[in-house]
Amino acid sequence: MNSKEQPEACCPPPRSKRWETREIVAELRALREESLATRQRSGNPIKLPSRKVLTVVVENLGAALFPNRLGDHDVVQESIDYFVGHTLEKALRNLDEQIALEMIFAERYSPVPEDNRQKATEIVRHFAAHLPQIRQTLETDIQAAYEGDPAARSADEVLACYPGMTAILHHRMANLLHRLGAPLVARIIAEIAHSLTGIDIHPGAKIGQSFFIDHGTGVVIGETAVVGDRVRLYQAVTLGAKRFPVDEHGALLKGKERHPIVEHDVVIYAGATILGRITIGARSVIGGNVWLTRSVPPDSNITQAKHQNEVFNSGAGI
Repeated sequence: MNSKEQPEACCPPPRSKRWETREIVAELRALREESLATRQRSGNPIKLPSRKVLTVVVENLGAALFPNRLGDHDVVQESIDYFVGHTLEKALRNLDEQIALEMIFAERYSPVPEDNRQKATEIVRHFAAHLPQIRQTLETDIQAAYEGDPAARSADEVLACYPGMTAILHHRMANLLHRLGAPLVARIIAEIAHSLTGIDIHPGAKIGQSFFIDHGTGVVIGETAVVGDRVRLYQAVTLGAKRFPVDEHGALLKGKERHPIVEHDVVIYAGATILGRITIGARSVIGGNVWLTRSVPPDSNITQAKHQNEVFNSGAGI
C-alpha cells in the first residue's frame, strides 16, 4: 500500500472544541436554579458540613482515644500525652466549625435566631467532656468482639481490623452528637462508617455496652431502635420499621418509634429481619434468615420452620 492509499490520520479537534462545556454549564445552571426555586431558596445556598472534613475529624478522634493503635506510628510513650492533646485540639476545632455550619443551615428552619457559634461550641464542649466515657464503652465493645469471635487473636486485632468495630466507634461518637443537638453532623459521620463498612446504623439508635457485630456487611439498625447490653449481631441483620405512619395529608410522620427493642444478651444470626416496634426478650436467640414482626418473650429460640419432605402419589396433594 503506497502513501496515497493510506487512510488519513484522525486529527483530534482543538481542546476547546472536544466537549461542549459551555452549553453543559448553562444547562446545569438552569437545572440548579430550578431546584433552588422549588425549595424556595435564592442567592448563595447555605453550605453544609463537609464530609471530607468530618472524615478526618473522626480519624483524629479515634487516634486521640487509642493513640497506640490508631495514632501515628512514630508516637513514643514520652510524648503520647502531647500527641493526644494536639490531635484532640485539632479535631475539636474542626468539629466546632462543622457544627456551626449545621447551626447556620438549621436556623432557616427555625423562627428563633440563635448564636450559632456559641451553640456549636457548647455542643463540642459537652462532646469533649464525654470522650473518656466513650472510650470506656468502646473497651467493652472490643472485649465483646474478642471474646465472641474465635478467630480474634487479640483485642488489638479487633480494634485495628474489624469492620464492626469501626462502625461502632463511629456510632458512639455520632449518637452523642445526635443527642447533643447536631443531628446532621451525626448523620454524616454515620454515613462515613456506612461507606467504609457496609454497616448502616442511624445515629439516633440507642445501643448498650459490649455490642458486637460479627462480619457486619449489610447490617441495618434504624433510628428508633433500642439495643441492650451484650447483644451480638451477624451480617445482614435488619432492625427496621414495619410501616411508615403518615399524617392526614399523606406526609411521613418523623421521629415516631417504629424500630425494634432488643433486650440484654440477645444473639441475632445472619440474615434475620426484625421489623416494627416489637420487643425481643432478654437472652433470646433469633436464627438466620428469620422474618419476625411480633414480640417474643425472654429466653426464646426462634428459627425458621423445618423443611418437610413429603412424597405425593397418584395426584395426592393437588
